[in-house]
Amino acid sequence: MQNSLEYATALVQKWGILSAMKMIIIAAAIITDSQGRCLLVRKRGTEYFMQPGGKPEIGETPHAALIRELEEELNFSVSPEELVQVGRFTDAAANEPGHLVSADVFLIATNRVSFTPTMEIEEVIWFTPGQDRHIKLAPLTENHQLPLLKGV
Repeated sequence: MQNSLEYATALVQKWGILSAMKMIIIAAAIITDSQGRCLLVRKRGTEYFMQPGGKPEIGETPHAALIRELEEELNFSVSPEELVQVGRFTDAAANEPGHLVSADVFLIATNRVSFTPTMEIEEVIWFTPGQDRHIKLAPLTENHQLPLLKGV
């Protein structure tokens, strides 16, 4: 698998129009429970719900970044063996106008029912794909990640 910088460069070369847009590289988790729901978070001061995760630190792999972010944001500890990589997806960034977000996405199944938000996370919900939406979903979540759950 190519690293995130190589991937972003390839995207800009493929879609020349993206050269004026900034790319945000993240690792994100689709956390599911036995009822088919997925965990969504909303960052403090924002409107959009999305999968938990975040930006890797310099030299950090997507796996390591996601494990660190889940611990920091939700006090949720997972091992690398629990992460099932499902792909890399790119869409408009929800909270940063003029930016794209490119996410290495991992699936995590859990029996845990309660999550406590910490750091920049203001709200955590369980979301059933297809439910009546009274919430705003981030483009990456709505267009790429939730459709993946149809096959889970």
